[in-house]
Amino acid sequence: MTDPFPQKLVDRFGRTVSYLRISITDRCDFRCVYCMSEEMTFLPRAQILTLEEIDTLSQAFVELGVTKIRITGGEPLVRRGVVELLARIGRLKGLDELTMTTNGSNLEKMAGDIKKAGVKRINISLDTLDPRKFTEMTRVGDLATVLRGIEMARKADFGRIKINSVILKGRNHEEVSDLVGFAVDRGFDISFIEEMPLGLVDGHDRAEAYYPSDRIKADLAHGYELVPTTDSTGGPSRYFRVLGTDSRVGFISPHSNNFCASCNRVRLTVQGRLLLCLGNEHSIDLKRVLRSYPGDLDRVKRAIVDSMAIKPEKHEFDLQKKPIILRHMSVTGG
Repeated sequence: MTDPFPQKLVDRFGRTVSYLRISITDRCDFRCVYCMSEEMTFLPRAQILTLEEIDTLSQAFVELGVTKIRITGGEPLVRRGVVELLARIGRLKGLDELTMTTNGSNLEKMAGDIKKAGVKRINISLDTLDPRKFTEMTRVGDLATVLRGIEMARKADFGRIKINSVILKGRNHEEVSDLVGFAVDRGFDISFIEEMPLGLVDGHDRAEAYYPSDRIKADLAHGYELVPTTDSTGGPSRYFRVLGTDSRVGFISPHSNNFCASCNRVRLTVQGRLLLCLGNEHSIDLKRVLRSYPGDLDRVKRAIVDSMAIKPEKHEFDLQKKPIILRHMSVTGG
């Protein structure tokens, strides 16, 4: 019998979708100033996907040609049962790579467990090496805890560890060289991320805090020689190798260097919406399909295939306007 579904997900612009990012919780133990408000109202349990539903949806995507899944949040390691979920997803036939993004707060006790569960690479958010600034930017975080977690992750021997740093003018932009030095000393990669205008955040002016990738590169040129590469980890980073080292510096530049033409990813929100673009609201409700037709994986796969027809060509980020996207990054699959 002929398989009624395609072996690859291809959108109307000819882009193949091979990468799924899944937000497994909107909750986080930090309150980073660029991500969420200090007083957040989180979603009730009934509105979020169960771990079993996340596993089922992961299976559907892999059967449709997705080869990389990244688990995100919120902070994914605060969700109960996450290690068991990772192990189930990691065993899916056809999945080449299971990765995770974390704020590092729970790595000290969990790094070994998530490595054993099948996570091959992790990205760790770290925006500053100054303990005072760290607490200011996260509002509640402790730098020493995260640094111990990073060291435990290094000892767990993941295939690759990458530091993610969101750079804000007037807050941490003067630390970019120190952050690269931190990564190089440990054999890590690092990506600098231009802030994305998702959700209203009290007391934070995104246009005023914007610090473009080109300025970061210029700052780094005083201490490092960056050599362009064609390296890719399947995401939007443009990578440069730090001369004389094995470390790479990546730039994720949604404003100054739009990467939409090569978009290969979709996001599954914690509420079960398949988000076709980070900067638009084009989406379909996979949770509704799952719960309306329990056990019918073909229904889910058909909905996913059909969604490719509404994946937009590009995002519509504009730092000069109030966010048109009112969801916070924490529910999106960051």
